[in-house]
Amino acid sequence: MALARDPGAGPEQRDAADQNFDYMFKLLIIGNSSVGKTSFLFRYADDSFTSAFVSTVGIDFKVKTIYRNDKRVKLQIWDTAGQERYRTITTAYYRGAMGFLLMYDITSQESFYAVQDWATQIKTYSWDNAQVVLVGNKLDLEEDRQVPTQDAQRLATELGFQFFEASAKDNINVKQVFDKLVDVICEKMNESVNGDASPSAAHKGDGLKDTPHGSQRGCAC
Repeated sequence: MALARDPGAGPEQRDAADQNFDYMFKLLIIGNSSVGKTSFLFRYADDSFTSAFVSTVGIDFKVKTIYRNDKRVKLQIWDTAGQERYRTITTAYYRGAMGFLLMYDITSQESFYAVQDWATQIKTYSWDNAQVVLVGNKLDLEEDRQVPTQDAQRLATELGFQFFEASAKDNINVKQVFDKLVDVICEKMNESVNGDASPSAAHKGDGLKDTPHGSQRGCAC
């Protein structure tokens, strides 16, 4: 039964409390500091952008509910700190995540070189069937580009990741990135419906427990 809604609550609070959904996916946005993770999340969740964000301390999250093929999918999207000193905190959240947005800045070779390390973190701390989209953010700064598109596409292919270039500032490919991640998670769930276990966070009623089970029913989204 759906929780009672506080008529005075804002839309985000109501969305977070709403239990009327078919699936819930836990997603993480990871990558080096200053690549635009928080801006990307705010653009997607609130359709807002500001260049005044300070570095995320530890971890934060937003909730957004979307519809995919007549299914109501609740997304719990975690925004992680990129600094090394928070790594122990943030990797604790990897387990149970259905999907990752691994982000770099197209104007920063350093952030792109770190992608391999972040991919290793995912492999080490997350479920084997977690899905990943590699995102080259700040496409609005094309004149300052340091990372060629073909290099990023090549790396994404080698790692088995989906790939997008995007801009939180200009709202380019932001929704498309999340839609693709949700779609590939659903595809993976359908493939494993009679096979490997998948994170229990996917199905309504299972909450965000960290124990897998093998009787996941398929996702029609």
